[in-house]
Amino acid sequence: MLDYAAFPQQRQSLIRQKLLNEGRVTVTGLAAELQVSEHTIRRDLQELAREGVCKKVYGGAVSMVKESDSFINRSLAISAEKQRIASGCASLVKDGGSVFIDAGSTNLALARALPEHLQLTVVTNSPLIAVELMRYPHYEVIMLGGRVQPQTGGSLGVTPQSQLSDIWFDQCFLGGCAMDAEAGVTVFDFTDAEFKRTVVARSNEIIIALTAEKIPGIARYSVAQCADIAIMVVDKGIAAEKLTAFTGKNIRIERV
Repeated sequence: MLDYAAFPQQRQSLIRQKLLNEGRVTVTGLAAELQVSEHTIRRDLQELAREGVCKKVYGGAVSMVKESDSFINRSLAISAEKQRIASGCASLVKDGGSVFIDAGSTNLALARALPEHLQLTVVTNSPLIAVELMRYPHYEVIMLGGRVQPQTGGSLGVTPQSQLSDIWFDQCFLGGCAMDAEAGVTVFDFTDAEFKRTVVARSNEIIIALTAEKIPGIARYSVAQCADIAIMVVDKGIAAEKLTAFTGKNIRIERV
């Protein structure tokens, strides 16, 4: 058996792999598995955090997700995983409701998967999503205005945020860059985080669709805690260990 105490590079390589596979590691768990001190593990995690591999949290570390490509590029290549997740989200939409659909490529796929027969008021800050929703004869579509941010594909800033002040939502399909059982939902853009927090505060039921690489993980800015999320929709092929930490968080997990 390799003496990990004597080979720090191999030790950190294993920690990298565990973060990639599981998204979250603990100091006590790694110390026991690698038979080194907790102080040594904390030093390793500090080094990996400096490299941008992870974010140190109480008792361990969480994988730091990479910032995604622009919305336009993501919208041109929507994966089969995103399409499955979008279909699962579409089945949750309640007839006659007021629904917010956040910007994002998975939510664009959701807009394309919605049942045509529903009677809905749908609000979005994404021009492409608004165009998709216009195909449905029984939908009232409300587009929030403002400067469109290329990375998210949605209007952000003072104007769309102020427009939210007069609307309450039965359901919100929230977009997020990453989600962790302790850190909650996080994103990379500060203005995007502000906008999403306003939407969360005005929504009765918050649903988030997440691809495997976003769970668990952490980005720069906090949007919502796990207690704010009612339903998390993920692909059925996601590794079970990636969802273990969400047990007891009172989130309904839909594997589709």
